[in-house]
Amino acid sequence: MNQTLFTQLSLTPEIQHALDEMGFETATEIQSSSIPVIQQGYDVIGRSQTGTGKTIAFGIPALESIDPSDRHVQVLILCPTRELAVQACDELKKLARFMPGIKAADIYGGAPMDRQISRLRTANVVVGTPGRVMDHMRRRTLKLHHLKMIVLDEADEMLSMGFREDIETILSETPEERQTVLFSATMPPEILALTQKYQRDPQLVEVNRKQVTVENIEQSYYNVPMGRKMDALNLLLKYYDPKRCMIFCNTKKMVDDITGYLCRHDIQAEGLHGDMKQSQRTKVMDSFKQGKTVVLVATDVAARGIDVSDIDYVINYDIPQNTEYYVHRIGRTGRAGRSGKAITLCSGYRQVEVLVRIGRLVKARIQEEMVPSISQIQEKQRERSIRQVEEAMKEVTELSYEPVVDQLVSRGYDAKMLAAVLMELHFGSQGCDVEEIKAPVRRNRDNKDQAGYRKISINVGRVQRVAPNHIVGAITERTHLSGKDIGKIEIYDNNTVVSIPEKGLDETLAQMKNLKICGNPTVTTLYRSSDGEWRRGSSRASRAGGSPKKKRHSEKSYARRKIYN
Repeated sequence: MNQTLFTQLSLTPEIQHALDEMGFETATEIQSSSIPVIQQGYDVIGRSQTGTGKTIAFGIPALESIDPSDRHVQVLILCPTRELAVQACDELKKLARFMPGIKAADIYGGAPMDRQISRLRTANVVVGTPGRVMDHMRRRTLKLHHLKMIVLDEADEMLSMGFREDIETILSETPEERQTVLFSATMPPEILALTQKYQRDPQLVEVNRKQVTVENIEQSYYNVPMGRKMDALNLLLKYYDPKRCMIFCNTKKMVDDITGYLCRHDIQAEGLHGDMKQSQRTKVMDSFKQGKTVVLVATDVAARGIDVSDIDYVINYDIPQNTEYYVHRIGRTGRAGRSGKAITLCSGYRQVEVLVRIGRLVKARIQEEMVPSISQIQEKQRERSIRQVEEAMKEVTELSYEPVVDQLVSRGYDAKMLAAVLMELHFGSQGCDVEEIKAPVRRNRDNKDQAGYRKISINVGRVQRVAPNHIVGAITERTHLSGKDIGKIEIYDNNTVVSIPEKGLDETLAQMKNLKICGNPTVTTLYRSSDGEWRRGSSRASRAGGSPKKKRHSEKSYARRKIYN
């Protein structure tokens, strides 16, 4: 792809000067495509992911359209979160550094209203969240009758957060001749409805989605046992030792749980989610941006607006809720030409299949990897220690502790042991505070017995609304087996096949007699390979030689069977 220099975009000298000071020479695809169209006064629909430089894409033409002598608000930018509003406002201030008379103000919930009112008196550019913008409009502290341009940044996220009514109210109270610019990662029907109602002949600008999602990002996943995700996370962080890492969760509670777990295991981590006070969120974000916090654990919404270019690892602790969330998450790494690694933690093959499907949709190959062993982690730690010592030895000019070492040697201490003790003091112990996670046993898909396991058959299945947890609960409650001892569970229409450790087979068969599961009396027998064909069926009629129609139904039911691991 041919790169476009900012000097080729016919920008004002003041903007060009600011870009030079910021160190920007080459425009991103969304910037080179959007800026000329917005400069010409067209309404624009920009489709691009997070991290593609949208703020500069709409910020440059927005600032160029302002009359510095006019103190009325001429540009309004709506953002879904406080963090994104603050970031966008800061970026605009940098761009307007050499443009006297242009004043930008950010307004958002959780901040003192009086300070915002004071800034709004002189602002001709306002960046804010829809709720707080509505508050100021009701108070008459924000008037939009001189507005030239309105920008909806991350429009899809604002709609998913329930801001549609606020957005429509704001749009309806702006001048009809205004220019409307909308940026969104996706184009759901709600977005299309907004564009049809509030834009005039909008021009579509769309970047290469494949390039944005996978370039420079190595993607992998780890399939770990249920209940061991946090331990796996601990081991991976010790193995990779990231300089700056983001961990994504689907819920606020999980953010708190993981942050607490990591801190208890001496991993420097901070959490970020919507229930935190603004002062707390700002403190956490500043610490992460300045490099004081190595690991940031966040929900998808809270992470909006985080613009840190040197994040080397992104970890999906929870499977993303959809493809777009996956794209947004991994897009936090591999920015500004740097390489990055995106890791997803899965538990069981059902989650793996969901992730593989996401990979197909984004046209990316997500490689499976094994959780590193304790010995592999220790070897990595040794390599890092050796590298640090070698680098220090190259740079040191004066050994102020050499007399101390001489004195210890003169007392009879071995020099090799001395060095090892001192490295222990400096680098800490290379031990690991969690148990090793063994590679999952590969389940045979051809119904052959797993080594050391035998199969039993229980005469209840999907028709009786049986789920894996019912089977596991029934077995573990009556035997000495635990949940992790139980192997593959295959639930068919009217029977369930379970892999049991051979040593627990007799006990299981004995204890499962006269047992009810989901209110249904059950019969548990040893599974015979010769029984396999009829056990795949959905009815006794098909087993006993029922009608061809029922046999076909049985075969279809088997084709739709669920396999749980």
